[in-house]
Amino acid sequence: MSHSAQTNLARAKGVRMAHVRNGPPAVVLCSGGMDSAVTMAIARAEGYAVHALTFDYGQRHRVELRAARRVARALGAVKHLVKKIDLTAAGGFGGSVLTGPGRVPHRRHSRTGASAAIPPTYVPGRNLIFLSLAVAYAEILGAADIFIGVNAIDYSGYPDCRPEFIRAFERTARLATKAGVEGRMKTRIRTPVIRMTKAQIIRKGLALGVDFSLTHSCYDPDARGRACGQCDACRLRLKGFREAGINDPAQYVK
Repeated sequence: MSHSAQTNLARAKGVRMAHVRNGPPAVVLCSGGMDSAVTMAIARAEGYAVHALTFDYGQRHRVELRAARRVARALGAVKHLVKKIDLTAAGGFGGSVLTGPGRVPHRRHSRTGASAAIPPTYVPGRNLIFLSLAVAYAEILGAADIFIGVNAIDYSGYPDCRPEFIRAFERTARLATKAGVEGRMKTRIRTPVIRMTKAQIIRKGLALGVDFSLTHSCYDPDARGRACGQCDACRLRLKGFREAGINDPAQYVK
């Protein structure tokens, strides 16, 4: 790691941002992962009063909910709402190894990144559902801006992370809300990291004071919450830190 990188990482450690309450409100989807953490930091840097929104949807990697709370607190969210919905097989949904039976694949492809096949960690309708609830929450808050940390460069190939989905959803949201129909507010779905590599996201986060040790990315952590290092999410994260020349502060099984 370079000296400047070490310095930036040291500055990021322990940073707690003051709440911004006088800026315009924005809803920021907060998963506890590094993409959503950097997205929240960007929203904060732009002067928004952040209302963090996290979903407890029955995911097997529940350690990310603790990470989301840490991130929202550290990045100065005005409020952090954890909304419980049931997308599990037991609740009648499932369709993913993250919410039902099956094993999270390890070392799924020879290179880290998107592959032709959509992986079994895809949760049917997840971002569609999350954004729909975020739009309802934003309308109540009077927030025109909704931030989500989707990425279409270093990602697992999920269809609901693509720019064309985001654009289509934004148009739908404007048609589906009272504020939109009355012309009082035009919903904007903000995706500031969608075209960044993981390395670029990491560098941006460090520049904004994000403490990546607070984040969690792994889909298959052990009982102690340590990352497996082999699932898609871990491999993408590790690739990003390696390309950024930074040591990943996450705890791994190996």
